[in-house]
Amino acid sequence: MSTHFLELLAREASAVEFEGPIIAARAAGADPATIEELEQAKVEALKVRELLKRRARREAELSALYDTAGDLAALRDLDAVLEAIVHRARQLLATDVAYMTLHDPEQGDTYMRVTDGSISAKFRALRLAMGAGLGGLVAQTATPYSTADYFADSRFRHKEHIDEAVKEEGLVAILGVPLRLGQRVIGVLMAANRSARPFHQEEVSLLASLAAHAAVAIDNARLLQETRNALEELSQAHRIAREHGDAVERGALAHDRMTSLVLRGGGIEDVAAVVTDVLGGSLAVLDDLGRPLTGDVGELDAGVFEAAQASRALGRTVRRGDLLIASVDVGGEPLCTLILRSDDADERILERAALVCALLLLFRRSVAEAEGRVRGELLDDLISRPDSPGLADRARRLGVDLHAPHVVVVAKHGGQRERAAFWASSQAALRHGLAAGRGDEVVLLLPGENAGRAAQNVAAELSASLHSPATAGASKAAVDGDVAGAYQEARRCAEALIALGRAGDGASAAELGFVGLLVGDGRDVLGFVGRVIGAVIDYDARRGTALTDTMAAYFGSGGSPSRTAETMHIHVNTVTQRLDRIGKLLGDGWLEPERALEIQLALRLHRLGHTSTP
Repeated sequence: MSTHFLELLAREASAVEFEGPIIAARAAGADPATIEELEQAKVEALKVRELLKRRARREAELSALYDTAGDLAALRDLDAVLEAIVHRARQLLATDVAYMTLHDPEQGDTYMRVTDGSISAKFRALRLAMGAGLGGLVAQTATPYSTADYFADSRFRHKEHIDEAVKEEGLVAILGVPLRLGQRVIGVLMAANRSARPFHQEEVSLLASLAAHAAVAIDNARLLQETRNALEELSQAHRIAREHGDAVERGALAHDRMTSLVLRGGGIEDVAAVVTDVLGGSLAVLDDLGRPLTGDVGELDAGVFEAAQASRALGRTVRRGDLLIASVDVGGEPLCTLILRSDDADERILERAALVCALLLLFRRSVAEAEGRVRGELLDDLISRPDSPGLADRARRLGVDLHAPHVVVVAKHGGQRERAAFWASSQAALRHGLAAGRGDEVVLLLPGENAGRAAQNVAAELSASLHSPATAGASKAAVDGDVAGAYQEARRCAEALIALGRAGDGASAAELGFVGLLVGDGRDVLGFVGRVIGAVIDYDARRGTALTDTMAAYFGSGGSPSRTAETMHIHVNTVTQRLDRIGKLLGDGWLEPERALEIQLALRLHRLGHTSTP
């Protein structure tokens, strides 16, 4: 009889089919003892069937764990391994859904990493705070938990948003086990059913084994990523070291080339040529005032000069767009700025070039200062000790011919004596003249005859250099080299300009009008009258008119046309016509107070016979 049950076991028949032999025996009229024997055989067969079933399930579990271990050994994609683990958990436990949550250290909660069998978007986006929901409880306690009916279980805190997501997914029975690395919980592996069911201890153990594999996979992935990062950092460090070594060698070679140029007497242009040869691009070198010494990089905006200031403060190159800017200062004052237009260049070479250019400029400045002292001492002697012997010879050695036409310019400034003296010395050297600093003024002896224009040029250029008004007076030196007298007149002109409220301007006695008669040594009355009313005097001489007398009568009557007409015994309309003609000859503004004062003084001098018609 037991043969029937063995056949059923062999073909893995269902439990119901094991009732077949007993039913057949009863139908055949078997006695009770036979029926009892069959019942016993059936019970034993079912026990064997259950044992075989458990062993098959265990075999499948072991196979799944073996496959998982194989996945870990050939770990390439962490997401793929975790998805395989979750999928196997769902299959082995025969649940509707399986999922894994991982700990988020930044937010202090857990989030869904992998799901299998889920249909709810809200559920897949769920985040569980520590202790909230069954998953949060497992993560907090590091202990497996299961519930046959989630919504009826009060062992954990129910949160509204969690319950809504679980309800939308339709879950009822849930089992969760921790993913542990040592004593630290990094997540939770969960299996869930959409109907009530208990979870046996074997299922808890199986899910825990899969969770252990998942934790190992995550840790291996972390270690692998850290190894990759370390290798990448090591490779990057090696590449940087190699590049740095190459840059140091290239910089040393460039520095040697620049140093050799300087020793052979090369200039800034030669240094700039080395830089562009090594680094490429285009280079401009600017002086302390931002003026180009060599090269051209186009129009420069205010941002470039701000970058140059930052470069001096930081002591290194500053990048602005495609421009590299290296600037050097001395004592807080800018000395030179190098601007390289290049997309990619070695900043250290540019910084070395800036230092070399700065040394060249300092050397030039030292030479200029030494020469300036010699020129300044000579000019001081010409002013203070004009009778000293050998002055002409000293001047000749400096390239100055005292018997040629010269003008003396005295420029008064509000401070920055060293800067003003350096500017004056540079100008004198460039124009083959002399310069000296004397207190709050600088004195220049420059070739030329136009004293007024020289004063205006000096005032404008020195003001720009100092960024503050500089007032210049000038006088033409006597042909015999009398500098002292010209200096005194030029100084009085500068003081007169300041007294007249014309600080920052430049003029000689000729441009100061009647004031020039007071401050000028020549007292050129003829020239003054000619400049002020010469046009009217000429007109009278050519036409036989009386415009000069009409002007005198007009000013004498207090500016009244009617009283002028009575004084001259002419009609008032004639006076008006004559005044219109005078206005055309003298130009607009001839009745302005300051201009009118000069005209009246010129009329007085003319009438007193100090001059004749020009």
